[in-house]
Amino acid sequence: MENFTKFKKIVELWQTDKQPYVKKSTFAAYSLLITNHLLPAFADNENIVEENVQQFVFTKLDEGLSQKSVKDILIVLKMVLRFGVKHNLIPHHQIDIRFPTERERQEVEVLSKTNQRKIMEFVRENFTFQNLGIYICLSAGLRIGEVCALTWDDIDTEIGVINITKTIQRIYLVDELVKRTEVIIDSPKSKNSIREIPMTKDLLRLIKPLKKVVNGSFYVLTNSAKPTEPRTYRNYYKRLMRQLNIPDLKFHGLRHSFATRCIESKCDYKTVSVLLGHSNISTTLNLYVHPNMEQKKRCIEQMFKALK
Repeated sequence: MENFTKFKKIVELWQTDKQPYVKKSTFAAYSLLITNHLLPAFADNENIVEENVQQFVFTKLDEGLSQKSVKDILIVLKMVLRFGVKHNLIPHHQIDIRFPTERERQEVEVLSKTNQRKIMEFVRENFTFQNLGIYICLSAGLRIGEVCALTWDDIDTEIGVINITKTIQRIYLVDELVKRTEVIIDSPKSKNSIREIPMTKDLLRLIKPLKKVVNGSFYVLTNSAKPTEPRTYRNYYKRLMRQLNIPDLKFHGLRHSFATRCIESKCDYKTVSVLLGHSNISTTLNLYVHPNMEQKKRCIEQMFKALK
């Protein structure tokens, strides 16, 4: 019987091969999934077959992981296995995994229009640089890492746009199975995330006087040379929402609220997708476009009119 290489050794070789070609944050994400999920399940396995992987999937779902999370883990597993097959370290096996049907669609959390107005009015009347960041997210749909990395130079008040070119995040680094974290400023999530977002008149009115006196290289949320990291800003946001008696909503809900208001205002879906920096319009459609009963009735009536 032929001797094959253990999965943990293939992982080491794959990581060495992969690291020079991906962003530091991407490599850190891969390494975390490997350490937390793949090595505990497959470390000493020399011949991973479909049945092993299918059982792994069921186990992870039973542990409470979402299908998306499990699929992200499988992407890394398949990259490692392809590397192993290419270098003749393990035999090739076709692996086709089935997932249980998801019967409930996850609803995105958004602010009511009343609460959105309440927050925006509060920021206008109680200006701080941290509060301004929340106003920017509601007006432009930025991710938390993008607003934390935003500098005054990224905001052009002459043409009225915000330029998104970077993001800040805390990543997990795994060295010899010891986990540590590091804050990095990097390019955004994908090439589509590098984008220009026009400012609303209200946002421009808030920012224009500031641009005349601030240091362009300073970060907007701190108005200093040192940025705030997403975890710290998320905690500030939670305290502010409690102060305003607004129901619990994840920070990402500000971005969802921006997108939902755009859709409600009859903005075309492609434009909303570009504003959000989505890689694919289908992401926007799946998240935000859910026709209500009135729209369904109108659609059916139009169909029958066309028949006549």
